Amino acid sequence: MKRSKINITLIITVQALALALLGAAYLLFFSGGGKQKSFQEVKDAYRPSEAVLLDRNMEVIHELRVDAKGRRLAWQSLKDISPSLIQAVIHIEDKRFYAHRGVDWFATASIAIKKLTSHTRRGGSTITMQLASLLNEGFSKPKKGRRTFAQKISQIKAALALERRWTKDEIMEAYLNLVTFRGELTGIGAASRGLFDKDPSGLTQPQSLILAALVGAPNASYQAIGTRGCLYLFIKGLRWEDTCEQIKTLAYETLSVPYQIRPRTAIAPHAARLLLKDGQAVSTLDGELQRVVLERLDRHLAALKESNVSDGAVLVVENRTGEILAYVGNGGGAFSSASKVDGIRAVRQAGSTLKPFLYELALERGYLTAASILDDSPLRIQTPSGLFIPQNYEKDFKGQVSVRTALSSSLNVPAVRVLEIAGLDAFTGRLKALGFKGLKEDAEFYGYAIALGSLDVTLYELVNAYRTLANGGIMGEMTLTPEAKQTEPMQILDSRAVYIISNILSDRGARSLTFGFENPLSTRFWTAVKTGTSKDMRDNWCVGYSERYTVGVWVGNFSGAPMRDVSGVTGAAPLWTEIMNYLHSTSTSTAPSLMDGITSKVVRFEGAIEPERRELFIKGTEPISTAPSTVRLNREYETPHITYPPSETIIGLDPDIGEANQMVVFQYSPRYDRLTWTLNGKRLGTHGSPLLWKPKKGRYALSIINKEEKILDTVSFEVR
Repeated sequence: MKRSKINITLIITVQALALALLGAAYLLFFSGGGKQKSFQEVKDAYRPSEAVLLDRNMEVIHELRVDAKGRRLAWQSLKDISPSLIQAVIHIEDKRFYAHRGVDWFATASIAIKKLTSHTRRGGSTITMQLASLLNEGFSKPKKGRRTFAQKISQIKAALALERRWTKDEIMEAYLNLVTFRGELTGIGAASRGLFDKDPSGLTQPQSLILAALVGAPNASYQAIGTRGCLYLFIKGLRWEDTCEQIKTLAYETLSVPYQIRPRTAIAPHAARLLLKDGQAVSTLDGELQRVVLERLDRHLAALKESNVSDGAVLVVENRTGEILAYVGNGGGAFSSASKVDGIRAVRQAGSTLKPFLYELALERGYLTAASILDDSPLRIQTPSGLFIPQNYEKDFKGQVSVRTALSSSLNVPAVRVLEIAGLDAFTGRLKALGFKGLKEDAEFYGYAIALGSLDVTLYELVNAYRTLANGGIMGEMTLTPEAKQTEPMQILDSRAVYIISNILSDRGARSLTFGFENPLSTRFWTAVKTGTSKDMRDNWCVGYSERYTVGVWVGNFSGAPMRDVSGVTGAAPLWTEIMNYLHSTSTSTAPSLMDGITSKVVRFEGAIEPERRELFIKGTEPISTAPSTVRLNREYETPHITYPPSETIIGLDPDIGEANQMVVFQYSPRYDRLTWTLNGKRLGTHGSPLLWKPKKGRYALSIINKEEKILDTVSFEVR
């Protein structure tokens, strides 16, 4: 009986071997294996799930996952993979890998015999056969059940074809980059980083054994993987100098907790989200500068934490090219209120940062000069929504001040008076031309509060507007990519007025009225800078430029919470100065040379309200006499203009009120002289401002004329 059983087993063995040999012969000599991609084609088609952002020097500055279907890191060359990992995978998955030609017929026959005698579930797929399945989903093993006989034959044919075209090293390299190790971790790069936080080249023998054991059982428990590792380490003959206890402990430490791929470089998250789709993108950012700005913003916000400041953003751009060199959308680390919010694109209230553009408009149109006198005293303006009563940041008034002092010291009431002179429509139109997209309503909607920064703006918009000042009034686009198509720059602002505004914003002495002579805005080289704080201290800005760079800083809270005792000069300004000093650590910045169309003249002020000084003027607006000229308090150098009604106003008559009781107020500013009003060419007489007029239906042209019969200003309006 015993001999009978042996004979039966022998017969089965011979038959299995014969079948294996016949199958091998057929597949080797009569099958083509279908069309196979080359190794290079497979490698070229490989797409990591992580895209990388490169800086201007081709340095990786950020890794960002862009594919949610799996984790695949960069393709790993075989020479960059630990030899112990390769040895362990071959030992566990395909001991005769370097001996067979795609199919291990001996192993196939052996497994066939075992299936007949012991019901083993082990398959006989070689590494090449497994790779063929990875390259062709049609060969893959179903989630439930087994491959069909036809699928198995196709897999074998494909493996044989791979071996004819690829080298063994190419097969091993592709296999280790495409096989799944654990969960979504596909490829040795992701597995090594996700489980051991190291590159594949640094894997130790125990780590290699854990990874190799995962190949055949990627979702197994840590106990099963530890046991499997021990089995192959000792019983199956790998015999490295490690104990079973070490392997099981490592399996527990590695597989009992969630895996995580920690980005090697992550210093530009907001720029990466803007630019990365897949693969990689090259940016204009300077990696070294980006690191410095991020580190110093985090440190600065940590120092402001006690003042209830959680968030901040910094943008650095090169003036001439518009290339963005640093893009830090938020800092603050763990205590940020919303770390994923991009503070460079977020909409916030502008505060006093819009004032330079208002004063530039007034200088450009000849309404004011830098020596003109403005009245910093209590002001009440009637608006459709009620009284508007502007106040200065320090809750006091300075009296009579020059335009230079009012702008440098960021006084609020004088700015509102300048807006009365320049006109709401003209100012909002200018802001639109400068790229501020928050202006979606007509000018009256924003009212005179827009002079104090009630408009919602972004740091991106502010920086480019100030860059326009740095470039002499020429506006162009900023860019994060070196080859981005840009529109042709345009002259938006008068270069002469811009020159004077830049000079004012760089004037440490004029700034001292509010900020003191020594303050964080003072640099050892030429810069022009402005701060701003929004209502209730919710936003704090500092934006300015040197000869080469424009830098914008915002600090505040994305939650909307107000800061405590933080102003522009204590919040954002110190960081702005620190970044500017870093940018010019090896270079200087010089003031623009005196340009054509600008003249200077010594002026003295009536009542000695300010010290005598040499002032800058657009040619034609300077005092006429050659001797030092006295700037009188009657604002003799301002050009009067109509402040109400604004041009193209439509005035509606109220049928419920008698026409005799309805009046329209005509106003001009400044109000230091008596001018002649004309309406549709008809003189209304010589009056001061305001003048009351009884409206009648029709369209009108309203003008003011001086004693030389020169028309100073004209507006159009309609009564319905």
